[in-house]
Amino acid sequence: MKSIDVVIPNYNYAQYLQDCVDSVRSQPAERLRILIIDNASTDDSAVIARTLASADPRIELMLRPRNLGAHASFNDGIDWAQSDYFLILCSDDYLAPGALARAMSFMEENDDVHLTHGRTHFRADATDGDHLPDTPLLSDWSKQDGKSFLTSLCQSGRNFVSGPTVIVRTAIQKKAGYYKPALPHTDDLEMWLRFALHGAVGRTDNIQAVARVHASNQSATVRTLEQWSVEFEAAFRSFFENDGAILPEAEALLRQARDALSERAYWSAIAQICRGEPGATALMRHAIRLRPSAAWLPPFRYLLNRSDASALIGRSAKALGRRLGTSMTSGGRL
Repeated sequence: MKSIDVVIPNYNYAQYLQDCVDSVRSQPAERLRILIIDNASTDDSAVIARTLASADPRIELMLRPRNLGAHASFNDGIDWAQSDYFLILCSDDYLAPGALARAMSFMEENDDVHLTHGRTHFRADATDGDHLPDTPLLSDWSKQDGKSFLTSLCQSGRNFVSGPTVIVRTAIQKKAGYYKPALPHTDDLEMWLRFALHGAVGRTDNIQAVARVHASNQSATVRTLEQWSVEFEAAFRSFFENDGAILPEAEALLRQARDALSERAYWSAIAQICRGEPGATALMRHAIRLRPSAAWLPPFRYLLNRSDASALIGRSAKALGRRLGTSMTSGGRL
């Protein structure tokens, strides 16, 4: 029988913890272990965790006397894992029914696939019910070799893999190593890049997890596009300066990632200028730092890849014209 280990890191999410654990232990997995790692929560998390563990022998606890941070929990989970498959599921998220079985079945049928991911449904904290489909899609899996997957991430300049849905082979996770504390917001992206060095990736169109959207989300602390762009660049740079340095095309792939980030930042800055929003100057400087040629040659390729490119260019030109006319009339500066 194939087995799976699920690590549930938690800090002050007592109100979510039971739902998260219940979504895991209700999965039709043949052999399942759950480790709740609590980072010295000041709410009732430890009490709830002890109650859950006392009622289910599959649940183990690691209750820290002090907060060591999320990365310590992720990496202790990697050390603890010993089953065939492995998942890190933060306690404010939860699994969709059948998620584990779908992923493990696909990896059983494709032994070159070491990482699977799917869709996440984002649920606002104040809403009732998750509105998940009653019947999962059939035959919806696709497979991408590691090199193509890595290239896709670089060309997009973003993280299109949803963390709560990622189920991996434990043996490959141990080869890939630990999450990096130096990347507080994009450590997962850097990890996916490392997995791409080891084999193929599977993706399903099924909803595999539900992520709660609330004010305490870790991602909520990154408030601007410039900040996110800096975080993404750090993940790509970290990978290609370390594990990814073995790739003969490492420099070109990093250039692709930086170009993609620059293009998005450039046109976002233009949009902010058109709308009269603050932060456009800093974002434009960031775009030019990533791709110096953007200072004299706008990256039109980014717009031309969009179906609404003509309309966007037209609206941007009109808005910039109005802004320029207003500035010249008032003697101000753009």
